[in-house]
Amino acid sequence: MSSNCALCNVELTSMDTLLGENKLSDGSVLCNACLEKVSSINQELLDDLKKFSIEDVKGLAENRKEESDQAIEENTDFPVSAVRDPQSFISNDVYKRRLKEIKYQLDKVGANLSMFTRGEIKALPRILAEDELILAATDAQFINTVDAGILLVTPTRMLSVSKSMFDAVKVAGYPNETIREISFVPNRVTPFITLHTEDGEIRFECFLDREDAERFYNFVKKIYNQPKQLEQPEQPKIEEKVTPSETLYDQLEKLGKLRESGILTEEEFAEQKKKLLG
Repeated sequence: MSSNCALCNVELTSMDTLLGENKLSDGSVLCNACLEKVSSINQELLDDLKKFSIEDVKGLAENRKEESDQAIEENTDFPVSAVRDPQSFISNDVYKRRLKEIKYQLDKVGANLSMFTRGEIKALPRILAEDELILAATDAQFINTVDAGILLVTPTRMLSVSKSMFDAVKVAGYPNETIREISFVPNRVTPFITLHTEDGEIRFECFLDREDAERFYNFVKKIYNQPKQLEQPEQPKIEEKVTPSETLYDQLEKLGKLRESGILTEEEFAEQKKKLLG
């Protein structure tokens, strides 16, 4: 028996293989996360899993995704419950062109995305701006959810795009200036990526591919984990002060002029000079 899930290829845990409950008819085994997702398509999977092969399961998931994706393509407006950007509304021609560009960008950055994220990918043309380039992407979803999801990095922000089987696409954006740091926990089963923002921590789990999640983190940490430059305190302005010797010189000069003009006698001058020098 393989030690990896036949659908997402993640390493199986003891909970996944407990009593062989996740075993298919051809001997393949599903992890609990994949079983939960595919069973939402066909309840019979939970009732008698051993009637299905891995090809049956993939076919069910593929058909459901095709139906969901087709609905997204034909409707230019997401359901009201979706969290969306102003870029949501574009013409069909622009949509098709942008989808092709986005798929090319994902391929160029080496994104390893699961079959469950096809709906999220097809929603991206209505989420990303025309000139918003994808710098990195990985398969990740909010912790403690059953959604499939993508975590993206663009020059100005990070984006989480996620969707459960029958719900609307959900978009969460995090502008660069709000992200203080990115951290990564290389868990043996499910690595975690955490965004440390001004408002708190947002955690994502990456159960599809641990190595891809770490590759993604190694890229984004160079952007967000740069040491902060400490502001140099402003140097106080140094005021020019008149030194005592300069003051004394000025006063003696004035006394000399008063003597020359006859206002002070020699005796008065000598007396004032003595006081100044005293």
